[in-house]
Amino acid sequence: MFRTVALSSLALALAACGNGNDAAETPQPLASDTGAADAETAEITPAAAPADSAQAAALPKADAGLIEIYKQLHANPELSFKEARSAALMASELENLGFDVTTGIGQDWVVAKAMKDVGEVKDGVGGHGVVGVLRNGEGPTVMIRADMDALPVPDQTGFPFASEVRSTTWTGVESPVMHACGHDIHMTSWIGTARALAARKDEWSGTLVMIAQPAEEIGLGAQAMLADGLYSRFPQPDYNLALHVSAAAPAGTVVYTKGYAMANVDSVDITVKGVGGHGAYPHTTRDPVLVASHIVVALQSLVSRNTNPQDSAVVTVGSFKAGAKHNIISDEATLLLTVRSYDDATRQMLLDGIERIAKAQAEAFGAPEPEIKVEQDYTPSLFNNADLADKAMTAVAGAIGEDNVKEVPPVMGGEDFSQFGRTEENIPGLLFWIGAVDPERYEASKDSSLPLPSLHSPFFAPAYDPTIATGVEAMTAAALELFDEG
Repeated sequence: MFRTVALSSLALALAACGNGNDAAETPQPLASDTGAADAETAEITPAAAPADSAQAAALPKADAGLIEIYKQLHANPELSFKEARSAALMASELENLGFDVTTGIGQDWVVAKAMKDVGEVKDGVGGHGVVGVLRNGEGPTVMIRADMDALPVPDQTGFPFASEVRSTTWTGVESPVMHACGHDIHMTSWIGTARALAARKDEWSGTLVMIAQPAEEIGLGAQAMLADGLYSRFPQPDYNLALHVSAAAPAGTVVYTKGYAMANVDSVDITVKGVGGHGAYPHTTRDPVLVASHIVVALQSLVSRNTNPQDSAVVTVGSFKAGAKHNIISDEATLLLTVRSYDDATRQMLLDGIERIAKAQAEAFGAPEPEIKVEQDYTPSLFNNADLADKAMTAVAGAIGEDNVKEVPPVMGGEDFSQFGRTEENIPGLLFWIGAVDPERYEASKDSSLPLPSLHSPFFAPAYDPTIATGVEAMTAAALELFDEG
């Protein structure tokens, strides 16, 4: 179906969804895991539609049943590794469509991870991955992934079906919960795509693998599913596909990137050691605040003077903590860093450089050697296969109109969909973005008088109806093209 929503002047600074290094952590009807928002008794009322205009009238509309599923998912978000009810809904949908369905993917890995990192398995924590397989004759195998987890963020969308859920993270931190990264739209579009492809089996031949992935927000869900034999227990894909909402593109549109699309995301903790004492007698101390300050400044050289200007890198010190009183020089300071890159050589250069600079600055001040910890569960960069992107986006453009599909620059956010392409099977993958902003609001934001809420914002309220419709239409078109290419 062709539409006239066209993207104009897309200089998009796409805000990527989180992962373990970005986020603080994290059948029908669905209900919350705390009972705070019981979908069985709560009345769901329609949310506000996009503004009444010719532009809004041209936007696609999703099936009414999908909209109700979206509202249920939004009202009942679940944190990472606690997506039991969302997974049950996804599995039920696939079973009703004739898929061979397996649930609980990743259970052993998640239990082992929880015991290692937390010391126990909190209530409700588990491996909630879902795999559905639909065989339809000879042909390629196409895998389509949706992520299910929400964020520890209070819902301030103003939706009548806004989340009132409170829950605890897999590590035991209590918080409000919200789908602030659009995973509710991802799941709904995934269900719509599964329905569409099952209904159109006479148009394609091959094997369709639909996976519902937990714990994207903490960057661990893809690892859990792969470790549980995703590529050995089930048909190995020839292509991997996923979509993500964009908080910076108008609804009814699709944007994508070829090659590196999202970044390696590393977290680094530096504990700067010193010798504490009285603030009036600094000569008797080794001030870790001074040492850490020099480390912060020196780290900036890694991007400005050690990174090839044609490459991209980010080294940000997000937290600097030391001391407790005005006149006491502490004996320790802590720096928390996020480190972003695309290619693995640049990543290693940055990590090696951080260690070198931190140790050298401490030595220069006669301070003890700092402790440097690089989080091992990093999120690798996402690489979109160029040939796959060309095939899929040509088909999407044919479905929703060429003016509604644009190529955009990569972003420095992270996404663990990248893990599915980082195995020895080397399966080509593509993640594309579906615009989620009401077109009128998008236009108004261009002069910055009405800035758009980013992903992970408590105010992120997508224009869900056209966004879901576009997600289903685009993903279905891409899958059909890949089956046809086979």
